[in-house]
Amino acid sequence: MSIAKTASEHHHAHHFESPEKEFIASKEGVWLFLATEILMFGGLFVALTIFRGLYPEIFVKGATTVDWRMGALNTVVLIFSSLTMALGIHYFQKGDRQKAIISLVVTVLCGAVFMVVKYFEYSHKLHLGLAPAKFFTNPEMANIEHIKIYFGLYYTMTGLHGAHVLIGMGLISWILYRAIAKGEFGPKYFTPVEGVGLFWHIIDLIWIFLFPLFYLT
Repeated sequence: MSIAKTASEHHHAHHFESPEKEFIASKEGVWLFLATEILMFGGLFVALTIFRGLYPEIFVKGATTVDWRMGALNTVVLIFSSLTMALGIHYFQKGDRQKAIISLVVTVLCGAVFMVVKYFEYSHKLHLGLAPAKFFTNPEMANIEHIKIYFGLYYTMTGLHGAHVLIGMGLISWILYRAIAKGEFGPKYFTPVEGVGLFWHIIDLIWIFLFPLFYLT
């Protein structure tokens, strides 16, 4: 993360004694938040591992209902968005605000593409009756024991991940607003951009694990 100790355009908050302490508190806060996110998804991955061990057949059968090509497309889109997010931070560090803004706009658009693909995926499954819990009405899989566990985990984990993509898009839009409307961020101060960037990279990393576990089984 950057340190704002020499920033001329940024003044640290009044409740911090110095820019250095503001930077340290921001850095620790971001990593603490990311640790809670990893713990939350880690618990779900543990549950997924346990059920895969208990009922491997439902994951094989469940994977036949998802389109790996759409999952692969979303994987490529998110990996590319990590690149544009990193470029956005890089260009702010170099003082090229225009390129930084363009990079972040592309990142938000990648998030939108990801969510549109998820919308079509979810719509197709719900149309086939492959909904979670008591809403599961698919006649072809109704007799497969424990199959609802697969779809329960699928909707919980991919839905929670999708919610994080939306939150990330909102945070990047907030960065864009501050950069465009207020002229904030540059070589001497870009700590919020890096914090949001770390959050976005965590989102990408989680999807890289979700994709093979649900689509390539």
